[in-house]
Amino acid sequence: MAIPSELRKGAPVRTAQGAEPATMTHRQIMEALSGLLLGMFVSVLASTVVSNALPEIISELGGGQSAYTWVVTASLLTMTASTPLWGKMADLYSKKTLVQMALVLFVLASAGAGLSQNIGTLIAFRAVQGLGAGGLAALTQIIIAAMIPPRERGRYSGYIGATFAVATVGGPLLGGVITDTSWLGWRWCFYVGVPFAIIALLVLRRTLRLPVVKREDVTVDWLGATLITASVSLLLIWVTLAGDSYAWLSWQTYTMVGASLLLGAAFVLVESRAAEPIVPLSLFRNRTITLTALASLFVGIAMFGATVFLSQYFQLARGQSPTMSGVMTIPMIVGLFVSSTGSGWIITRTGRWKMWLVSGGVLLTAGLGLLGTMRHDTPYWQVALFMALLGTGVGMMMQNLVLATQNQVALSELGAASSVLAFFRTLGGAVGVSALGAVLAHRITEYVDDGMARIGVPSGGATGGGGSAIPDLDTLPAPVRTVVESAYGHGIADIYLCAAPIAVIALVLVILVKEVPLRTVLDVPQDTTDTKDTEGAAGTTGTTGTTGTTGTEEKTSA
Repeated sequence: MAIPSELRKGAPVRTAQGAEPATMTHRQIMEALSGLLLGMFVSVLASTVVSNALPEIISELGGGQSAYTWVVTASLLTMTASTPLWGKMADLYSKKTLVQMALVLFVLASAGAGLSQNIGTLIAFRAVQGLGAGGLAALTQIIIAAMIPPRERGRYSGYIGATFAVATVGGPLLGGVITDTSWLGWRWCFYVGVPFAIIALLVLRRTLRLPVVKREDVTVDWLGATLITASVSLLLIWVTLAGDSYAWLSWQTYTMVGASLLLGAAFVLVESRAAEPIVPLSLFRNRTITLTALASLFVGIAMFGATVFLSQYFQLARGQSPTMSGVMTIPMIVGLFVSSTGSGWIITRTGRWKMWLVSGGVLLTAGLGLLGTMRHDTPYWQVALFMALLGTGVGMMMQNLVLATQNQVALSELGAASSVLAFFRTLGGAVGVSALGAVLAHRITEYVDDGMARIGVPSGGATGGGGSAIPDLDTLPAPVRTVVESAYGHGIADIYLCAAPIAVIALVLVILVKEVPLRTVLDVPQDTTDTKDTEGAAGTTGTTGTTGTTGTEEKTSA
């Protein structure tokens, strides 16, 4: 089978005879990565640029703590539900076209969010935004894995970590400046990513060259996609409303949780019979994939659930402006940047990756536990140190969990396996934000009521609480402001204490993962990847014979 001319500078393509694939040079890889990293930068920037503006956005649009949680959860929900679908489509259709579609969808939704006039419209556009984000998150990892062997991937995963860190630290700072600038306002937080997105689309069109895979008589498992979306959505709606709209132990809980479990069971049944399942159940016969998927779930709970409320802590517990809130999170981002890039480079040189997962789990747990001790008047240097530990742990775990999984699968299942990990991570994030947001709302209500009783002032909805409006500290009398700041400081610390045991579970799971040497070729024989961890699955030979799935099962065309 001849290699199409447009692919000679693209990803290596294995022929039906098992010939050695051509290897991309570092320059060719970086050219292809440039558009991907820019697209990912736009996605992360558009997500983080609003973080420090959210308290003001929710206050202006008349929302409360539950609305704050749902603005974040809506995008995580659709991102979670759509990630497996994007991954499966990447195994069937043009990855380049899909990533461009995801980028366009994300940007259009961001612009719509900026035009929102009420909380409901904002949440709706954030949900659409999550669809695009799910595609960008899954497809970036999939495309990189389709170009670069696992042994070399750590080096380039470091670039992903660096891009993520820059966008994560730059987003809140930029969002804070925009929000504090009177002639701009918070709506420009949604518009600011549009020019970056246009540049990313142009760069992707010019530099990204990948095989266009065409497989006959293949359909997407839309029934499975619908069932998993319904199951996850119902679960998150229950978590968000429980304890506020109804008791945790109530008929609503039994009904919603029971229906979610039934839908989940129906999803598993459909996937077991589907010709092209959204989530191939055979992947979970592999011990490493099972453990890393579960670890990603708990890392997502701890990571998203704990970090999303930092802007509330700095603005509502310490009285800082949106701009300063972004500045104060820099220690966490620096930790993430250094650990993700550093571990990637060292893994490429040594081939050893498990120690970074274990070390990351330890630091993540320690950072969360220490943040659970902070209050509204805790010295900032202590909070900065705790955030740095948290960021370092996240940086060591996030990319390397993906690397460990991708090392176990053949090219034909790369999209599905990568999206499974992204699915579990974002599912954990959505559950974490919803559950910890519900805990936070309850805690703040209690702490405000207790504080008001101590100073002899009746508590009111305007000061904070579960479903009440986000307070404007500048309008509160000094004693009441102190009570509210103390309530937010103590309440947000409590959710870190809730997240710390979850991080311990993630640590135990990565300890149980068997370290398999990273292979130096893109593909592996099909019969070594589905059932168990073997050194053969990560072999270092240069060819794979005729069982390589790309050569025997797929037709590649220009």
